[in-house]
Amino acid sequence: MNEHDSRNIAAKRQLKPFPYSPMAEKPDALDLLNLRFRWGGYAFHVLRCHLTTFPPGKTIRFHKHSEYEFHFIPRGKGTVILGKEAYALQEGLFYLTGPGVLHQQEADPFEPMDELCLHIEVSPLDASMLAGVESWERQEAEACMRALDRLPLRPLSDTGNAMAWFLTAYRAWQDNQPGYLTSIKHAIIQILLRSARGGGQERAEEVELPTRDMTAYRFRLASRYIRDNYASPMTLQDVADRLHISGRQLQRVFRDYGSGSFRSYLENYRLSQVCAALEEGRGPIEQIAAEHGFQNGNYLYYVFRKKFGMTPTEYKRRAAQRRMAADPERRE
Repeated sequence: MNEHDSRNIAAKRQLKPFPYSPMAEKPDALDLLNLRFRWGGYAFHVLRCHLTTFPPGKTIRFHKHSEYEFHFIPRGKGTVILGKEAYALQEGLFYLTGPGVLHQQEADPFEPMDELCLHIEVSPLDASMLAGVESWERQEAEACMRALDRLPLRPLSDTGNAMAWFLTAYRAWQDNQPGYLTSIKHAIIQILLRSARGGGQERAEEVELPTRDMTAYRFRLASRYIRDNYASPMTLQDVADRLHISGRQLQRVFRDYGSGSFRSYLENYRLSQVCAALEEGRGPIEQIAAEHGFQNGNYLYYVFRKKFGMTPTEYKRRAAQRRMAADPERRE
């Protein structure tokens, strides 16, 4: 290849849009973060995550790592030797070296080769550190790591478009918006997941999907709605409509999980809040009734006496006596 041909190659590189060119502005931006995070049953430490360019003919001689190193080729061409086998590299390919894979990389003699590199340390977490980690998350992370360990030792087509997530991570750092480190973490996980899907492997192994007891779930939603809105007028059908079920279904939900009817649950919660207001001595009885969902003071007197065997006024007086007894300075 003569000098004229070399100029043509360089000109074509300049003319063709390169989506990862922003990463060349500060190549070590993500490397300097020293990012560590957990996913499933693993701890991850990002050692390098950057765009680099091999000049024509540049060779990185045989070496290996004890960590995982992902190599993506977004532009250019070259050669990689994995073990004893040499493979051609071109745009759109990726390969995984490590742990412990001896390899040598070389750019084409006449054309630069760009590489997106993710060098990451992965360590299993101790069982004592898994408390609170959802089982589905552990299963997905485990399945991902198994798939990565099974990847063929050769360049593969980036069918999952994992390399696009390098730019996502860089943009998150560049924009520096709240939560950018979380965005980078998610981008790194996407690189791992999408790489694991590559190479024309069979469909990923099934992960046990999380399930929920729908009756218990509806009870939690209904009881939360009651707690948030108990002071306003509320009917069984109002809450059922919020849950997109019938009133009859909601009534069964409360019988199964609320130890009674919807009406009794609502009334008991309102009374518990009335008691708290009475113990704190907040306002007259009529005001307390209005602020806690009762039509008037007379109705509050009726249900309160039926529930506690005393009137709200008597409950308030006894609460005041208890406060006085607990605070000797007030008695003086």
